[in-house]
Amino acid sequence: MIRMLLIGPPGAGKGTQASRITEKHGIVAISTGDIFRQNVKNRTPLGQAAESYINAGKFVPDQITNDMVRDRLEQSDARDGFLLDGYPRTAAQVAFLDEILADKGHQLDVVLQIVVDPEELVHRLLKRAVSENRTDDTAEVIRERMALYFEQTTSVTALYGQRGLLTEVEGIGDVSDVAQRVSTALDVKLGASLPL
Repeated sequence: MIRMLLIGPPGAGKGTQASRITEKHGIVAISTGDIFRQNVKNRTPLGQAAESYINAGKFVPDQITNDMVRDRLEQSDARDGFLLDGYPRTAAQVAFLDEILADKGHQLDVVLQIVVDPEELVHRLLKRAVSENRTDDTAEVIRERMALYFEQTTSVTALYGQRGLLTEVEGIGDVSDVAQRVSTALDVKLGASLPL
C-alpha cells in the first residue's frame, strides 16, 4: 500500500509514468485534471465553480481544489493507496492534504519529482501543441505557464524535501529508461518489502 505524490511540470511525462506506477503497485491514479473534468462534466457545484477558472486558463483556487481532492480521496478505490498527480501545488494545499490524511491516520510515503530541463519541456509542449492543434500554445504562453508552475511548486518540493520524502528522477530519455529510473527510485525509497 503506497500513498504517494508524483510531481513535475507540464510535459515532464507524469501521466505516462503514473500509469506504469499504478499498474505495478495496484494503486489508483488521482489526477487533479481528471477530477476537474469529472466535476465539470457532471455539473457538480464544485465543477461549476471551477469551470470559469479552467476556461480562462487559470489555476483553480485552493478551496475549490481542496474540496474536490478530499471528496476523491474519500472514495473506496483510494482506501488502499493512491498516486496523486497535480496536487498539492502550494504550501497551503500541502497543509490541507496533511489534515485529510491525518484524519484517517495516514501520511504520504514518498514524493517523486520528475525533473526535466525547462527548454526541453518547451520543445516537448510545442511539439504536442502542433500534433493536438493547440494554436494558443505558443512558446511564450508555455514559458509563462512554466514560470508560474515553478513559482508555486518550489515551496511544495522544499517542504517535502525537509521531511525527507522527496526523491528526484531525471525525466529525459526514452519512456522505458525513465520508467526504470522511477522504479529503482521507488524501490530504494520505499524498501524491498513492496510488491513488484
